[in-house]
Amino acid sequence: MAGRLALAAAGAALTTAGLAAARAAAGRPGAVRWRRTNYAGRPVTLLGGAALATSATLTAAAGAPAGFGPAALLVGAVSGVVGGYDDLAGARPDQARDKGLAGHLAALRAGRVSAGAVKVAGIGAAAAGAALLTRRGTGAGAVADAVLTTGLVAGTANLVNLLDLRPGRAAKAGALLAGTTLAGPTGALVAGPLGSALAVLPDDLGERVMLGDAGANALGAVLGLRLAAGRSRGARVAVLGVVTALTLASEKVSFTRVIEATPGLRELDRLGRRPA
Repeated sequence: MAGRLALAAAGAALTTAGLAAARAAAGRPGAVRWRRTNYAGRPVTLLGGAALATSATLTAAAGAPAGFGPAALLVGAVSGVVGGYDDLAGARPDQARDKGLAGHLAALRAGRVSAGAVKVAGIGAAAAGAALLTRRGTGAGAVADAVLTTGLVAGTANLVNLLDLRPGRAAKAGALLAGTTLAGPTGALVAGPLGSALAVLPDDLGERVMLGDAGANALGAVLGLRLAAGRSRGARVAVLGVVTALTLASEKVSFTRVIEATPGLRELDRLGRRPA
């Protein structure tokens, strides 16, 4: 337990240092491309997401069990980089309609490759790479495990990003998932990301930073790797089913509307947030 507390503290410290650097850089001319206006019309910077991605990735790798360190570095780094690309390229006017799975597919049918499609392909490739790096054994069981790892890493990265529509929502969800999976032989993998998510919350809730695709995708990817490291194949199948169902539902249902209409979830979502 002491080792996991140390990893959580390291994650918090790295994120805090990264946020300080982001605040220092936010006023420079070159940082204007990282500035956004959030749902309430307030200015925020996406550089906080880069700080979270870096911290969560490094501390996940540091706490990963044998054989999972390189995979944690791979999924966290690639998800952060392609997420950052989508943060920048996806903000262009010509990319405005290419949102969601339907938007990416429509762009491909029209002969265009959206920034989101590049991100999806990059995260999917990293997730498949993680499956190869962590494979054990051969045969049908090993193939099933590889499919589950790929799906859980890519799916959780996307799901956490889908929650980044209100201040603190994705970081809270990430912290809750990390906290509930902290126990067990592979729980140290998410100890650092837990500290990272908690440390970014004050700036996220204070609407000074936004996680963006870089931060949310990287955090979700390392959390997905933790889910993939579970011993029970049946449990992993069930979790992947839930992640897939929520992802498909997001194409038709607004998560914000569901959260606002659900007592308990509504209060948790609003906790610490500034009035709109």
